[in-house]
Amino acid sequence: MPILKGLVSILLLTINTLFWGVPLIVLTLLKIIVPSRAMKRRLLVNLDRVALNWIGFNLWWMRHWLKPNLKATFPDDLSSQQWWLVLSNHRSWIDIFMLLMVLHRRIPMPRFFIKRQLIWIPVVGLAFWALEFPFMRRYSREHLQRNPHLADLDREATRRMCNRAQEMPIAIFNFVEGTRFTPTKRDAQQSPYRHLLRPKAGGVAQVLNLLGDTLDGILDVTISYRNPSPSFWKFLCGQEAPVTLHARRLEVPSWMKEADYHQESQHKERFHSWLNALWQEKDAMLDGQIDHD
Repeated sequence: MPILKGLVSILLLTINTLFWGVPLIVLTLLKIIVPSRAMKRRLLVNLDRVALNWIGFNLWWMRHWLKPNLKATFPDDLSSQQWWLVLSNHRSWIDIFMLLMVLHRRIPMPRFFIKRQLIWIPVVGLAFWALEFPFMRRYSREHLQRNPHLADLDREATRRMCNRAQEMPIAIFNFVEGTRFTPTKRDAQQSPYRHLLRPKAGGVAQVLNLLGDTLDGILDVTISYRNPSPSFWKFLCGQEAPVTLHARRLEVPSWMKEADYHQESQHKERFHSWLNALWQEKDAMLDGQIDHD
């Protein structure tokens, strides 16, 4: 029965993706053809609606078919007409659907920092590109040291997103650890946290610097799983253990709006201190919810 349930879940996800893929492709072609940014912006609004409907139907069948055991707390003054930066820990692909179950239509259509390789996923990769998600390249520390100009490519992608974010409300989702948590990854990077990897500050700092005056706030999200190794397949089979999601609203500190993370060392140190303190609080919260690595 669980395997059958998982197969039906994949079928529902596929059918929904193909159904909304048709208007997505039509609107994307029009967006390529039209000459002005104003026309592209109107098409982007409609692309957002397509994406929100795709998300909405997926959440509907997941709630009724999979019935995930999710306990969530979040601010009650959220609005889809505001600008938000969402910071979250990252444990599983399930994180994305848990975030959407809680925040869908309570805040604007989300934009994620996406690995560049994901552009090749059929239909979904096209959606990421048409919706102007920022695509990130991944380089090792050693490679960046030999070719420091490569870091500017990711910064430019973030800058484009933030510039366009001035046109309409947006929610920028950032899994600050950069990859999913595992004890092996934690030990390899000698993370000082029990349940988290080291947070990466550069992208967050740039968003806060570029959008500080526009953002209505930061949503700090902590996700925990009773299962020490949450599995997306088990989730699709309706067998994943209970999940807890806690979201709180933080104001954007005034100094962040003026700080140049990449140019001024004192701002870089101050931002790292702020983010590390946030991560210490998150790790302490997870300590009270998780009794495993």
